[in-house]
Amino acid sequence: MKHYRQVAPAVAIGRLFIGVLLLSLSLSVSATGIDASINEAMAPITDAVAGFIFYEVRIFGSQLPLIILWLISAAVFFTFYFSFINLRGFKHAFQLLRGDYSKPSDRGEVSHFQALATAVSGTVGIGNISSVAIVISIGGPGATFWLMVAGFFGMSTKFAECVAGVKYRRINADGSVSGGPMYYLEEGLKERNLGWLGKPMAYFYACSIVIGCLGIGNMFQSNQAFQQFVVVTGGADSFFQDKGWLFGIALAVTVGVVIIGGIKSIASVVSKLVPFMALIYVAGSLLVIALNAEKLPWAITAIVTEAFNPSAMGGGMLGIMIMGFQRAAFSNEAGIGSAAIAHSAVRTSEPVTEGFVGLMEPFIDTVVICTLTALVIITTVYEPGLGDSGMQGIELASRAFGSTLSWSTIPLSFIAVLFAFSTMLSWSYYGLKGWTYVLGESQTAEVIFKVIFCSFGALGCMIQLDAVLSFSDALVFVIALPNILGLYILAPVIKRELKSYQARLKSGEIQNLRKQKRLDTEIG
Repeated sequence: MKHYRQVAPAVAIGRLFIGVLLLSLSLSVSATGIDASINEAMAPITDAVAGFIFYEVRIFGSQLPLIILWLISAAVFFTFYFSFINLRGFKHAFQLLRGDYSKPSDRGEVSHFQALATAVSGTVGIGNISSVAIVISIGGPGATFWLMVAGFFGMSTKFAECVAGVKYRRINADGSVSGGPMYYLEEGLKERNLGWLGKPMAYFYACSIVIGCLGIGNMFQSNQAFQQFVVVTGGADSFFQDKGWLFGIALAVTVGVVIIGGIKSIASVVSKLVPFMALIYVAGSLLVIALNAEKLPWAITAIVTEAFNPSAMGGGMLGIMIMGFQRAAFSNEAGIGSAAIAHSAVRTSEPVTEGFVGLMEPFIDTVVICTLTALVIITTVYEPGLGDSGMQGIELASRAFGSTLSWSTIPLSFIAVLFAFSTMLSWSYYGLKGWTYVLGESQTAEVIFKVIFCSFGALGCMIQLDAVLSFSDALVFVIALPNILGLYILAPVIKRELKSYQARLKSGEIQNLRKQKRLDTEIG
């Protein structure tokens, strides 16, 4: 890999700031009416792509998107193929996260915990909270059960993605790492004598994630962050009500200052933000649930019984099952392959270690965060027919918290903004790696992408590009097609890696360094 000259951080930040400022201001000047024009132009393309990606078949009276069937089928397959690694690997994942097997000499850029934090920050966001509220309001409590089930199976898909990501990653001349589906599709399938298939799929994945990151991982996040910021600062009376351009530029520059330092800088920030945000949100959720403890037995009973109720709201049992599976798949992104890009940068010589760490993501995102959100809603403001109230997702979540803790809406909005910010950081890295896979590793290519990414983030606060967001959303999920196909082909390779690792772990060849250090201290 060609080594490129590093630019001094201050100079790089200056260039990025000037580029973002100039491009954002030019966009803000012409923002009036531009969204309508773009939406009109993009609508036919978006409709065609989204219609293909989210094509639905009718099963027993319920509409099932085939992409969800593709994601869930893979999750179930990998769970059985790897003998319920999502259960067996839990303890070892915690050991890896606390550094029991970490060697300072291992190649890579970030720790296991930093890689996990980066990947989790890309999945836990505003959409995570708001969409759960929507699915509960439409499908009822029973959707929560299937959401948890899908999250549980999704852990196995994440395991497979992250093992492949580290195994086939590329260490660049300057010590940086490039990895993810692009690389294991190209290199892994070449090993299986399918290079003719792997490389086109890799390029398709890379191009799609670049476009996808600009929408769902950037513009949508900045737009929602701005809306929440307006709510916190006074709503309709807020000084910022009509100043999306100002908030957008400020957010874009803040993101730019972080991402200019690459994965190390991103991981350093999100490894502090994610635990902080998660702990506050979990603590707030548990407090609301505790204050409504008398309703908790009913809530749990409703979740279980309604999940298997043939006449349940939202299309009966199959209907709410589909809703729960869909929400889980969209939330934790298991099968999308994005997390493997972040995990590939980890410091390790054993690809399987990151598989264990990666399987924690759907558990944190879906089984914990989404389930707590559902329980807060069900124990507070939920009532049959809530889906007809017209209340939006994040608004419903805010109402649920506010019904018990009147002061909670402000910290919730603050957390939502931070969720959006951290999601933008992670997706900037995903898009960057897709960009450099196509164009090659160079300082110029990186700076151009970062300016474009930050500018789109600012643009998201100024105009409503619904068609563009729908298009990018579709592209984010279309990459599940080549990614999962590649994982099916590489499944025997991943299984061999797992068996080898477990054998060496059992024999003591792979040592628990933390335990060994403690024993040495006791002996000494």
